[in-house]
Amino acid sequence: MPCYGRRSNFMKHIILLVLLAFGSGNMTAQYATAPRFSVLALYSTRVEGAHVQFAEDAINYFKALTVGDGFYFDATDDFSLLNDETLKNYDLIMMLNDQPRNEQQRAAFERYMENGGGWMGFHVAAYNDRHTNWPWFLAFLGGGVFYCNSWPAIPAKLTVDKAHPVTKGLPASFIAPENEWYQWQPSPREHRDIEVLVSLSADNYPLGLKDIIPGGDTPVVWTNKKYRMVYLNMGHGQREFLDATQNYLVLNAFRWVLSIDKKGDPFR
Repeated sequence: MPCYGRRSNFMKHIILLVLLAFGSGNMTAQYATAPRFSVLALYSTRVEGAHVQFAEDAINYFKALTVGDGFYFDATDDFSLLNDETLKNYDLIMMLNDQPRNEQQRAAFERYMENGGGWMGFHVAAYNDRHTNWPWFLAFLGGGVFYCNSWPAIPAKLTVDKAHPVTKGLPASFIAPENEWYQWQPSPREHRDIEVLVSLSADNYPLGLKDIIPGGDTPVVWTNKKYRMVYLNMGHGQREFLDATQNYLVLNAFRWVLSIDKKGDPFR
């Protein structure tokens, strides 16, 4: 009669010896014993309805990614939490549909970023005009002031500008879901510290039905190389997380900002 139990135990010992021989390399999965990092997402409920919808969807999307306690994700509409004591507990600050409005909150965010903090901003979180009166933030974003937009929300063809961890695995171009696309003047691309990663394709122009972007340079995703940050123009309405390619871009950006933390890459 075959000794299945003995053979099974023998094979277990062989597998264990093989794993020990190879050490902790690619043969074994790297399971977290505790959440790897912490994220604070800030949003407002007192902004345009489509921007509130996006924030709600984004919160649900990122909360779903915490399954298995991989990371902490806190979301709040209380911008007073932009203070030194709170910010020191987070590896990444996410601004979904708004930005700090008073000097104390802005100063705390500046200190956080200047000392190696991480930021991921969407759509209207980067909106600025002559009334914004925040010179540091303007430089942080590359010096571009809001110039025009397409309206209503409309899909658009995006082109990948260069190889980068944020664009790794993306096609050279893809059709992004409906969005209100912003153009900036001057283009952030003209700033020496800005690395533009994704742009509107010239194939789109003129883009819009009511409000038209007639042409020109329209960066959509970029990073300021002086900081641990990435900005994505996506963020209008309830359709932003329905496209696998765009979701892949968002996740690449999320992981990249966290991976370059001076405290170390939480994924390694």
